[in-house]
Amino acid sequence: MIQQARRSFIPGVFLRLIALFSFVIPSACAQTPAPALIAPIAPAGQISAERVAQGFPLFEDGVATTILVDPDEDPGILRAVHNLQSDLEARGSVRPEINTAVPKHASNLIIVGSLANSRWIADLMASGHVTDTGLSGEWEAFAQEVVERPFDGIERALVITGSDKRGTIFGVYDLLDRAGVSPWNWWADVPIAQVEALYVAPGRRVEKPEVKYRGIFLNDENPALLDWVNETFGGFNHAFYERVFELMLRQKANYLWPAMWGKAFYDDDPMNAVLADEYGIVIGTSHHEPLGRAHIEWERYGEGDWNYAANKNRLQDFWRYGVERIGEHEAIVTIGMRGDGDEAMAEGTAIDLLEEIVSDQRKIIEDVTGAPAEETPQLWALYKEVQDYYDKGMDAPGDVTLLFADDNWGNIRRLPELGSERPGGYGVYYHFDYVGDPRNYKWINTTQIERVWEQMNLADEYGAKQIWIVNVGDLKPMEFPISFFMNMAWDPSDWPLERLADYPETWAAEQFGPEHAAEIGEMLTAYTRFNARRKPELLEPGTYSLVNYDEADRIVADYEALAERATSIGEQLPEAYQDAYKQLVWFPIHAAANLNALYVAAAKNQLYAKQGRAETNAMADKVDALFEKDDELTRHYHEDIANGKWNHMMAQTHIGYTYWQQPEQDNKPDTVRIDVPQAGGPGIAVAGTEAISTGSDTKLAMPVFEPYGRSVQTFDVFNRGETPFMFEVASDADWVEISASGEAVTTQSQVTVSIDWRLAPEGRADATVWITSGDVRIPVSVPTHKFGVATGREAFVETDGIVSFAASAAQTVRNGEDVSWKVIPNLGRTDDSITVFPVTADSQVPGTVNSPSLSYDIYVTEPGDYSVYTTLAPSLDFRGKGGLRYAVSVNDEAPQVVNINADTSQAAWEKTVADYANVQATRHSIEAPGLQRITLWAVDPGVVFQHVIVARRPLPASYLGPPPSVQAGE
Repeated sequence: MIQQARRSFIPGVFLRLIALFSFVIPSACAQTPAPALIAPIAPAGQISAERVAQGFPLFEDGVATTILVDPDEDPGILRAVHNLQSDLEARGSVRPEINTAVPKHASNLIIVGSLANSRWIADLMASGHVTDTGLSGEWEAFAQEVVERPFDGIERALVITGSDKRGTIFGVYDLLDRAGVSPWNWWADVPIAQVEALYVAPGRRVEKPEVKYRGIFLNDENPALLDWVNETFGGFNHAFYERVFELMLRQKANYLWPAMWGKAFYDDDPMNAVLADEYGIVIGTSHHEPLGRAHIEWERYGEGDWNYAANKNRLQDFWRYGVERIGEHEAIVTIGMRGDGDEAMAEGTAIDLLEEIVSDQRKIIEDVTGAPAEETPQLWALYKEVQDYYDKGMDAPGDVTLLFADDNWGNIRRLPELGSERPGGYGVYYHFDYVGDPRNYKWINTTQIERVWEQMNLADEYGAKQIWIVNVGDLKPMEFPISFFMNMAWDPSDWPLERLADYPETWAAEQFGPEHAAEIGEMLTAYTRFNARRKPELLEPGTYSLVNYDEADRIVADYEALAERATSIGEQLPEAYQDAYKQLVWFPIHAAANLNALYVAAAKNQLYAKQGRAETNAMADKVDALFEKDDELTRHYHEDIANGKWNHMMAQTHIGYTYWQQPEQDNKPDTVRIDVPQAGGPGIAVAGTEAISTGSDTKLAMPVFEPYGRSVQTFDVFNRGETPFMFEVASDADWVEISASGEAVTTQSQVTVSIDWRLAPEGRADATVWITSGDVRIPVSVPTHKFGVATGREAFVETDGIVSFAASAAQTVRNGEDVSWKVIPNLGRTDDSITVFPVTADSQVPGTVNSPSLSYDIYVTEPGDYSVYTTLAPSLDFRGKGGLRYAVSVNDEAPQVVNINADTSQAAWEKTVADYANVQATRHSIEAPGLQRITLWAVDPGVVFQHVIVARRPLPASYLGPPPSVQAGE
């Protein structure tokens, strides 16, 4: 009986381990005993550099297996076969032959063919060597199987059979991908590492896609992609698109919205469409380009206004030509209409007019094709204001795919009702890049794949599976999330939540081999989290707090540590990987680290100027140096990496935004230079305030010291002049310990203060630290609060009226009857996230016995009114039921239900997406100090919890909030 599997679940990283370390995973599916000295039979189709039992050689001992293909196959399949030949040659240093007839002197064959067109597949079907089980009637499915004695004189064959043209092509590229050829070989210079042999384990594996159309949108492509394409290919012609098409097919993508701002896919080069059809790429046009006409074509050829009410006839003629030009080429036709230049068509919702437009467009389709409109694939993109038409009752004919959209920031706005079906199905238009409010984000990758998984899992579970298309901007900076999006679109079950955290390592191994894959995967996860929490274009000098929680310095330190790690790992990689590593890992980390350091330095310069610090001008110099370093990093990418192959690709401006649109050039943040007096003198700055003290008349207070919170703190002793000075530090309390005394200060010195809690008095106390320099004596208050925690169980302990903890750190997790809590690793600004599954569950009633909930034990020292700040993912009302809800309670009070989408204002949305978080506040009363219980209740699916803060006082200003509280009391 032929072994059959819909999908091999062996992660790429394990396959690379197999190749390097001769490790073969045993299988319960072995069909015969393994020969001596040969590993047991591996899972069906597994590829290894070491010989496996009954393994089929792609190449070994300097001999490559011959490839057999029917010469009458589709040209797209023949292209893929030639790439199979060249890639196997690169992998094994020996070139396989391509035959169109069964060779007389070959023991093994690789046979490639489609069910419809290959005579060789037909012969194998007739002889019973292969079957169409799992292929016949399927969309883009393929099988890979090893068969014995397929033809006279041939001992064995690896047969790649496709249910159709693209299925066959995907079968070829899937084999190459698993054989160690990265889809990013050309686009990111990932080398093809050479090995002496490759073997395919026997058995049969079958794959088919879950999502029918899976594609990318090249958009916002000026100046980076535009200038690179013009320099490299002389325009957006078929030579350029040939590279795009091959990349897509290697990632099992089949659908493209071409570059459109000032470009016209069909008009710029007639060969573009011809080549797309030959490769097997389905062409569409964006959400505001109806019937195959590019936006720029109206400027080139249109007459009159882009206004259907006033210019119907000319618009119909314009669109008619678009359908005629598509001809027999495979395409999805966009219907509907938006305003000229990606704007709203009209004020309000002109449903009658849009229904007339759609009806007339479908008549054009029927007139041109001579067939019913439903025989031409069409989509209606419910993008931005167009969704209002849908919400108010307008629908398209059932054969039209309804393409829902995110909010341009990765948050899906709407999905179909559970169980609703239409012949045209539903899809999602998603974004990794955007131009618009609150600011553009186009420069480097800022997308967490964890958020992509969480949102597109919603799409999958709610049945939006006809089209998944993602806006990738210039394409190049988005390699990592593109791979993930396409892997997930092919089959979401390949990457369940339980394996999500493995993806970065798996992807890293596919690009750089297994030796450093774990570390590189960790860096990919870290930098995308750092970039997502505040996109580079949204950064400003005041984004992170300079005075609270050491926030700005922690941000810079985290980035710098990551950059040092990226450099260290890069130095350990072979030379062949350097260009790819610089593009995919090193550059985005270093560029983002430098930019964050730049803005923090600019913020310090401004603050130091107000405080009169002598270091003010040095910090201005640092801003200048970091701004120049940004330019140097760009130059390095353009000129040094891959010998200048990617010149212009990092040309996107990203520094000095003042509103949503990008600046014409990068603009250095404003800096201040002051006249620094010759005479030196001390100034004191403490955490929690921008105020300073220069003498005994002002006494600054450090934030309160507590045994379960801040036990160690620092303050700055800075110079206000050019002449260095000496200072001494002493305390009036024996329980205050000081790190520095008798030091000379040129610009500034940091003094560490800690508490000896054995000697500190119980309750609240206040000591004073005196900083003495010559005749100047400056006091600093050191408040303490000593208390014990005896709760009988571990609790998060208050620090100065604030308790902070990750939502995923609940001490008690209660699942419901039909739902359960699961952690989404790494999702969010600081912690893991947690939410309920399945995401299709009914809404829950909070506060009942079976209500799913998360409970947290906290310890507070005072009764009073407290605020609970719950940080959630910026999810939207994707079910269209008035908002997503959760509930929160303290101790035994009734749960307070919160609608996270209640504020529908533009300002609220802009803040939420800019902050990459939706923060909701509720008020509660705590009647006595001690142990308390905070409970989060699940109400609606899709609410993703990230962090919780409980506070009886206003929160100190910061972007990420207070760090997690200490747990104590067990």
